[in-house]
Amino acid sequence: MYLDAFTLSALVDEFLDTLVGGRIQDVLDVDQTGLGMEVYAERRRRYLYLSADMQVPRILLLDEKLRRGLIKPTQMGLLFRRYVEGGVVAHVSQPAWERIVQIDVQGPEGEVTIVVEPMERRSNILLVQKGMIIDCLRRVGPEDNRYRLSLPAHEYKLPPPQTGKLDPTRLILPELEAVLEQNDDPKRKTQQVLSSRILGLSPLLAKEIVFRASGDANQKSAEADPDKLFAALKDVIEPMAKRQWQPGVIEGEAGIEAYSVYPIRSLKGWQPIETLTDAMLAYYGAPVGEEAYNAAKVPVREALAEATAKLSAKLASLERSMTDESERERLRQSGELILAYQYGLTPGQTELKAQYDFDQPELVIPLDPSITPLENAQAYFERYDRAKRALDDVPRLITETRHELEFIQQLGSDLEFASNWPEIDEVRQSLQASGYWRGAPAKRIAGSGQSAPTRIVTPDGFVIWLGRNSRQNDVVTFGKGGGQDLWLHARGVPGAHVVIKFDGRRIDEPLITQAAALAAYFSAQRGEAKVIVDVTRVMYVKKIKGAAPGMVTYRNEETRTVAPSNELVAESS
Repeated sequence: MYLDAFTLSALVDEFLDTLVGGRIQDVLDVDQTGLGMEVYAERRRRYLYLSADMQVPRILLLDEKLRRGLIKPTQMGLLFRRYVEGGVVAHVSQPAWERIVQIDVQGPEGEVTIVVEPMERRSNILLVQKGMIIDCLRRVGPEDNRYRLSLPAHEYKLPPPQTGKLDPTRLILPELEAVLEQNDDPKRKTQQVLSSRILGLSPLLAKEIVFRASGDANQKSAEADPDKLFAALKDVIEPMAKRQWQPGVIEGEAGIEAYSVYPIRSLKGWQPIETLTDAMLAYYGAPVGEEAYNAAKVPVREALAEATAKLSAKLASLERSMTDESERERLRQSGELILAYQYGLTPGQTELKAQYDFDQPELVIPLDPSITPLENAQAYFERYDRAKRALDDVPRLITETRHELEFIQQLGSDLEFASNWPEIDEVRQSLQASGYWRGAPAKRIAGSGQSAPTRIVTPDGFVIWLGRNSRQNDVVTFGKGGGQDLWLHARGVPGAHVVIKFDGRRIDEPLITQAAALAAYFSAQRGEAKVIVDVTRVMYVKKIKGAAPGMVTYRNEETRTVAPSNELVAESS
């Protein structure tokens, strides 16, 4: 729990310096639990991200532009556009000792307050005007909380006062001694006693105080020395009481493991950092770049998984029908046995037991007593003929199903590499065109257009084309590519088509290796240490008849084994 009361106080101080007076120029829905605002203040654009994620709530201020991660705006997003967009940040505050941040905005329809409650399992974002809730991201009714409702048209109330807790900035030694004496559980840790009886002390902060007093953050309360504990508490709290923040992070082998606004000695790896905002960004990461679209990818990913399962089951069934001849043979043998024994059958008989091969078990053949033995035999022969005709069509169906499954797998790769709305939208549209988009039709997103393949110019002047999805692959290979151009693709897996344009100069091996690394990076094997990439001329690449865009066959290929890399894209951007 790093986003405690003291940390929020430090964050409010930073916002007072950076956001107050700024104009909110844009509002966007970043994800299902988060909203973003572009704020122009001090001749600088900043992006404020407010998240009410139940596990990891956060408030981040970024320099890099946030991206809209949802297809449709949320109700809160629409209300923010109405009441907040175009407004000016008038003030930022925090109720005393509460894990709450209030952002007052002079908006188009009067003054409103954005209330952010970044508390694990109870996080929320509310829009309040004149003390009444306009709406909130997470509604809380009387069945969940009788005292504090979070519902539209209800009064906004702060959490109940934290009674029985002491103010650490005014604490005196006798009060601390009393706190320790009142604990009747000798096994209870000192840090648990402190955090339960003193305002603003998160477990991390309480552990730090205990460690400074005793050298053991897990010390039992019965072993605590009140004098040393009081001195340690003052040592940690006094700078923060004076709003002298000392932000920093703890960096371990796995990266940034924690952040704070005071030096941490109880854990290894703490190092100071310039601002709390920098510390939080280092810990949480910024919701920008490709990750910003994760929420939008979820329903598309689910549709792809459903299509994959359906086609895989169909393919398995077709392949079984090719190998299992026994049922068809049983139909033929049944018809022949009925003909052979027809004169021995009695009226009303419902089954015939007979042996077709002397070394095989006896067959039990159901009969229809309402028709003659000859008609029974003819019925079995007709079923046998239908099964044979169906079998004649199975190889074609297997080929078509395999191509369709490969296309769905390619769409899965397209989705993972999609880094903007047009690219996500193309996957959705392809699923709908193929009949795999359930529910309401996936209408094209207004303004999304069609994504374009990436054009790369190397330092030597060579042009390379990169397709990041099926349609782009088709454009790259058959629109941008010429017969003598080099064509590259990761072997046996969905991925990008890469074309190196031949301009009369020799295409040297280092460039081929770089382009192969690019094809490997934008393939389903991006995470592998080494990937085999096929290289051939565009003239040897052919579309698969009847298959979806980007599905090809090729010949006369050579291979390169390379480590995946997008260095060429990075250098050209």
